[in-house]
Amino acid sequence: MVRIRAHLETLAHQPVSDVAGAARRAREARQELPETGRPADELLALVFDRLLSKSFNTASPGYLAYIPGGGLPAAAVGDLIADSINRYVGVWLAAPGLVELEANVVRWFCQMVGYPAAARGFLTTGGSLANLSAVVTARSERLGEEFRGATFYASDQIHHSLPKAARLAGLPAASLRSVPTDDLFRIRIDALREQIAADRRRGARPFLLVASAGTVNTGAVDDLETLAAVAAEENLWLHVDGAYGGFFVLTERGRRRLTGIERADSVSLDPHKSLFLPYGTGCLLARDGGALRRAHQLTADYMPALQDDPERIDFCEISPELSRDFRGLRVWLPLALHGAAAFRRALDEKLDLAAWAAHELEGIPGIEVVAKPQLSIVAFRLRRPGVDAAATDRLNRELLARINARQRVFLTATLLRGRFVIRICVLHFRTHLDRMRMAIEDVRRAAAEL
Repeated sequence: MVRIRAHLETLAHQPVSDVAGAARRAREARQELPETGRPADELLALVFDRLLSKSFNTASPGYLAYIPGGGLPAAAVGDLIADSINRYVGVWLAAPGLVELEANVVRWFCQMVGYPAAARGFLTTGGSLANLSAVVTARSERLGEEFRGATFYASDQIHHSLPKAARLAGLPAASLRSVPTDDLFRIRIDALREQIAADRRRGARPFLLVASAGTVNTGAVDDLETLAAVAAEENLWLHVDGAYGGFFVLTERGRRRLTGIERADSVSLDPHKSLFLPYGTGCLLARDGGALRRAHQLTADYMPALQDDPERIDFCEISPELSRDFRGLRVWLPLALHGAAAFRRALDEKLDLAAWAAHELEGIPGIEVVAKPQLSIVAFRLRRPGVDAAATDRLNRELLARINARQRVFLTATLLRGRFVIRICVLHFRTHLDRMRMAIEDVRRAAAEL
């Protein structure tokens, strides 16, 4: 506990990313199976003093890269308790009270997105597995046992876990229709309708439409209301990938931006993103809980009695996992301890900070804001007169390197329609205006140097 406390208390002053010499340090972690034990102090020194420091500091307030994960201390306490008591929650009968506690969390999430009482869901290790189960459920509900000729639709900005999920679900790569996006990087409804019609004419079997509630590249939110209408017209399963942005429904602005999410057949969420919890905490919700059961249910002679009462949930019946950890406590404890209002205020702050950053970037000579925040991501690049596309990409790679070299913030890049752009993602509960001022100052200085 002393080392953990010291680590957390110095986060604001630690380098945001330091991987220089990391390969050499990593070799220190390669060890033969020990025959006898070593002192705890020696082992903790290896972790904290030698290995931990050579990594992306994802717990830092300056971590504005990828999609930050929070790691609320209350969640760590929940994990300590859950791992210590080591109760099994895959079957209701094994730990009824603890299963109900985790079911509370799922019900809260269903209420957040506007789902009816019949909705069900389960906690996963993250959005990738949630999306996998969503594809499997959609396949089960719309295609049954025969899914030759199946096609599904998503924007060209979709998270790569969806194509991977389709592959794991037995669908060929050609089954995905990548639909172009508009100037705001949202799926184009006209192009979507044209593709569905073309597929039906050639005898394909459209079954799934995936919408984004916050893309990784730009935080773009598709027109969920219109997509829900298209899905209803075409009898497609509508899945909303809300892993990054779904929990912004807690805020008034986020709820407006995500209008229509309540009409989706399924929604994936990542509490380890926009609820600031530790990595390894995802969720899948389904509007019709029975669909999850039909897609995942399987029993065996050695299983204990499962529940017929609809108020009692056997998570193994509606999800892929039988053996699993007690994830619910790491979610329930922070929400019960702090209350939803605290998370709402924090998410509102992130929306404000992203908007502030976009405004400040527009005031830096040569900086072009390529994607203004729809949630809490802003994408930008540096442009110089008379510089061609390839040279502009090289210029921005150098800009990113110089920003990160200052070690006060850590930004990452992506490609938008072939252009190299830099991203700021504001989603850490420790990130406040003081750190955002540092970020903009570092961008301004690095740009001036170039």
